[in-house]
Amino acid sequence: MKNFSKAFLSILFLLTYSKAISQSIPLKISNFTPYGVSIKNDTFKGKEALVLEQSKVTDSNQKYTFARLNDLDFHNGTIELSITGELNKNPIEGARGFVGLAFRVKADTSQYEIFYIRPTNGRANDQVRRNHATQYVSYPHFPWEKLRKEFPEKYEAYADLEVGEWTKIKIVVKDETAQLYVNGANQPTLIVNDLKQGKDLRGSIGLWLDISTVAHFTDLKITKID
Repeated sequence: MKNFSKAFLSILFLLTYSKAISQSIPLKISNFTPYGVSIKNDTFKGKEALVLEQSKVTDSNQKYTFARLNDLDFHNGTIELSITGELNKNPIEGARGFVGLAFRVKADTSQYEIFYIRPTNGRANDQVRRNHATQYVSYPHFPWEKLRKEFPEKYEAYADLEVGEWTKIKIVVKDETAQLYVNGANQPTLIVNDLKQGKDLRGSIGLWLDISTVAHFTDLKITKID
């Protein structure tokens, strides 16, 4: 009976492991295709990182800007990485150091979901700004302005963010649900139970940023469960 239990547990482990494929992604420029961004390698706060800036000034009313990971097909699973977002030398009014991750990015970049943070909001003296520290949006039909107007508070949440310091984020995706975890918290900071692209969209991931931001990315790990 004891041998049978051991065999059963071994089989269960193998079945579970076979469904979860984890990989750490080397942050090499050649592994990414840039869309409206410059991309380079550098060291930041003791870590080897990819550094992104917009190639030209654009804002989120236009197509989002990111570096898309080549040769990845992601549907459900977990994405982990560390990010920073700082203002560039000539920021526009209202810039917040926007930085985050696009996921399920179609090959033609016509559809994708995004979680991002606004680092300068994390410790602002204005409570409303603090409430807008993290954000979910969906391209192309659900920018932040639309979601904030039609569903106030539903797709944004507070997190303690510090400008110029690494912020660890984890995104857990399952069908129509996605959860954003910040800095190793046991509970998600932001939960979305109705991803606007539906449950069937799949694709790659994109290292994302918006206007007036210098963004750093490191420690990228992806675990796929299907």
